[in-house]
Amino acid sequence: MSEAEIVLSLEGVTKRFDALLANDGISLTLRRGELLALLGENGAGKTTLMNILFGHYVADSGRVFAFGKELPPGRPRAAIAAGIGMVHQHFALAANLTVLENIIAGTEDLRRLRSDRAAARVKLAEIAERFGLAIDPDARVGDLSVGERQRVEILKALYRDARILILDEPTAVLTHQEAEKLYVTLRTMAQKGLSLIFISHKLHEVLAAADRVVVLRGGKVVAERRAADTSRNELAELMIGRRVTRPIREAQTPGDVAMRAQGVDVLVGGVKRLSDIAFELRAGETLGVIGVSGNGQSALGELAGGLARAAAGSFELFGKPVGKIGPRDFVALGVSRIPEDRNGSGAVGEMTIWENAIMERVRSVRFSLAGFVRRGAARAFARTIIERFDVRGGGPDSPIRLLSGGNMQKLILGRNLETAPRVLIAAQPTRGLDEGAVAAVHAEILAARRAGSAVMLISEDLDEIIELADRVQAIVKGRLSPPIPVAEADPRRLGLMMAGDWKDAA
Repeated sequence: MSEAEIVLSLEGVTKRFDALLANDGISLTLRRGELLALLGENGAGKTTLMNILFGHYVADSGRVFAFGKELPPGRPRAAIAAGIGMVHQHFALAANLTVLENIIAGTEDLRRLRSDRAAARVKLAEIAERFGLAIDPDARVGDLSVGERQRVEILKALYRDARILILDEPTAVLTHQEAEKLYVTLRTMAQKGLSLIFISHKLHEVLAAADRVVVLRGGKVVAERRAADTSRNELAELMIGRRVTRPIREAQTPGDVAMRAQGVDVLVGGVKRLSDIAFELRAGETLGVIGVSGNGQSALGELAGGLARAAAGSFELFGKPVGKIGPRDFVALGVSRIPEDRNGSGAVGEMTIWENAIMERVRSVRFSLAGFVRRGAARAFARTIIERFDVRGGGPDSPIRLLSGGNMQKLILGRNLETAPRVLIAAQPTRGLDEGAVAAVHAEILAARRAGSAVMLISEDLDEIIELADRVQAIVKGRLSPPIPVAEADPRRLGLMMAGDWKDAA
């Protein structure tokens, strides 16, 4: 390729956050019609670099050029005007507005008395048809699936005439089927002249979708490979700096039933989210729950964690009816919960790491004395988690919002596993984690099982369920299938179960 085909270049970009060197002299290029994967472990500096490119952050040094012109630092509007669009991992959409209203928001002069909806509708239809992004412009965003919402975010960028598109963990919240469709769409976009950068931890997706891969480690570019010339093992080793192997589940005999549901219904906001469900969690065993996002996983996790009550049926914890006890009682009885939404219900961004580490157990004698928080004990607990679970990006007194998503997830995991729970409810525990962190988390979950914890693993990752679970149930439209042994749970059968085909489940 000739130099004329370069549409984006970063030269010597460096960015510090206090003592943390997030980006260290990074240079890279992007060419017209290219799909570039930016790969790196949690905290490697990927999102920081893309936020500098889009103008959300100002680099301490270095320059960014788009289509041969230098971009002014810290000005997202200038990046948008230059043809750069960004799709964040956590969508910025108004749920109560329509697709069309979300897409045109901020694109019209506020001094105009009337919005030209007709012209906007025509332009949106043309873009949707060109790139195969069909969507109902009058649909309310709150009624869309996660995959459809991501499509709206991409259309927002394209509506603003983006010629370079940045996607931060684009498949982190998508099902396997949605992810496959997304990458087909991205390939189509590249073939039609758009240039794309996507951040990902999922190595099989990187190899299947990218033309070229740039690997960051410790804030530096450590390698660049053509996707066709590398392998999953090589990329994992380049990311982590060492060879990565997944732990293996060992057979063991389960113990007593720790949690049991029979014929349970759960209402959330007056709407039935779970219907006539049944499951058992046994000590020293992992029950895997697989399903497409939005089929009742959140309500199931809330029921098992004490945040929701059974409206009908029988629900027991350690052989006793649950009754009206709440989440604090569940914690006191040894139930630990890793929520699927780490930002919404797993952490408080403005609080420090040590405050987040003890928030669910702040009233325990370990962290409280005569109504006062034992800060020394809390900080020591946070330091233990940071060291054991390799949480990078700050010390005990740093705000947790400074951590990358993956490192925040490791802290949440650590505060639960460090307390040796009797029951562990793990919802999407490795979402957004790099290959090395996934292996470490899997090892910790298997260690908890080996130590006698009853584990409920709620995941959309077929490989994760097969690797960690002893028995598997599918959740479809708020109902749970009968369980099957993991030895019978090949990807094809699990796919059928996720689609509601339970005739072969015993």
